[in-house]
Parts: sequence; C-alpha cells; structure tokens
Amino acid sequence: MGGSRAEAVNGRERRLQCAASSGAAAMAVLATAASVALRTKGGLPWWAVAAVGAVTAGLAGWTGVRIGRRRGIRDEVLEPGEQVVGTYTVRPPTTEHTPPAAHEGPQYQLRVTSRGVEMRERFVLLWRHPWTELRLLADGPRLRIHHQVREAGTMLLERPGAVGKILLTAKAHGAA
Repeated sequence: MGGSRAEAVNGRERRLQCAASSGAAAMAVLATAASVALRTKGGLPWWAVAAVGAVTAGLAGWTGVRIGRRRGIRDEVLEPGEQVVGTYTVRPPTTEHTPPAAHEGPQYQLRVTSRGVEMRERFVLLWRHPWTELRLLADGPRLRIHHQVREAGTMLLERPGAVGKILLTAKAHGAA
C-alpha cells in the first residue's frame, strides 16, 4: 500500500517536472530567437548578442519553470478528456488588495473547462463545480455564478467580452 502512494507522489513530481521543463524550454527558445533577431536587425557584434542572449535565456528559463509548474498544478484536477476552454483574470473584490508582483501572476483566476468552472487564488483551488450544478447570470460587466441554491460568487472579469464567452460556453455544456 505504501508503494502505490510513493508511486503516486513520484508520478505527480514527474508530471510537474515535465511541465516545468517544457515551460523553461519554451521561454528559453523565445528569448534566444529574440536575441538572434536583435543580431540580425541591429547589426551588433555576435559576442555582445551572445552575452545578452545567455542572460536573457537564463531568466526566461527561470520564468518558464514557474509558469510551467503553475500550469501543471492547475491541470492536476482535470478529469480525463476534460479540456480548458479559457482562463480569465478576476479583479480582487476590494481595492485594498495590492497588485501582485509580475512573476506571481494574477491573484484570482476563473478557469472554464468543458466540464465546469473553477476559481483559484494563485495556486490554491477555492472551488470547482460542474456545469450541470451551475446557473450563470450576466450583471452588466459582472458574472454571477450560482451553485445549486446559493451564490458561489460575483466576478468582475478583466477581459472585455469575457462574460459573454463564458455564458456561451456554459449554455453549450449544460448550465442553467
């Protein structure tokens, strides 16, 4: 019994490591491509571009590790076959919140999948509900989400038109 738990922990760590590695590789490749473009367009000597490119690729790789790991943690709750339709940044409920540092990402996010909706505060899953248990209403620029008989939350989404997109997705997947 202890072996299966250890295998599960090792499997989770492998998945998170894979997500972090792919994020790092993607960001490093983008940084390297930008450095090569700078050399081509700027006419700078190769050694200057190589020095700046190495530092930039390292920092981009570090950022990619963080982004990839965060994405891997979020994807752990997805069921087999479940697809992420969209992720929307939600404004904090009060203006007292200080904005997050750029490397931390948005504080609150609403993630819409083919099976339901989940609300997160950074890495922490606050709640997750299937479409069949939800009722969604547009209240101007706000999205009101009701889970069964009580309100799960009122969201002010940052992206214009996000409320309409979420309502269309909800209707397509069986929300009331």
